[in-house]
Amino acid sequence: MIRYALACEHGHGFEGWFRNSEDFEAQAARSLVICPTCGSSKVSKALMAPAVAPSRTRDAEATRLQDTAERPAGAETPAAARGGFALADPGRQALIEQIRALRQKLRETADDVGAAFPEEARKIHYGEAKQRGIYGQASPEEAAALIDEGIAVLPLPVLPEDRN
Repeated sequence: MIRYALACEHGHGFEGWFRNSEDFEAQAARSLVICPTCGSSKVSKALMAPAVAPSRTRDAEATRLQDTAERPAGAETPAAARGGFALADPGRQALIEQIRALRQKLRETADDVGAAFPEEARKIHYGEAKQRGIYGQASPEEAAALIDEGIAVLPLPVLPEDRN
């Protein structure tokens, strides 16, 4: 995995993990890389210092890779058992679990309207459809237009497994 320092067109900095440079380029071209601050999909790589591991870290990584290679086919890795990613910070892991629970609750109590989200949100706001919780997809531009009309929208938090 490669960690890139990224920045949106508005200068918001964040990071993203990709299998390789081609994956980043393909996802960015399809507007799948989105700024978590403003929702812009115009994202590019920012300057960053290279990460050079000391020999002790390289040795530990070599051992981990060997352990993975020796694992029986189909056996889950510890990271996979936790949802497909590994986190060093327990506080961050707890936060991600809370976000995961929030998203699950929303999905259980609201209607998924898919790509019709902007239109359905307007219908509800203007009294043309019954009042209810909904979720779906909207481009950053569509979300901004809804907000400009006074329609409250909130993006679902992105979880690490959403980016895989």
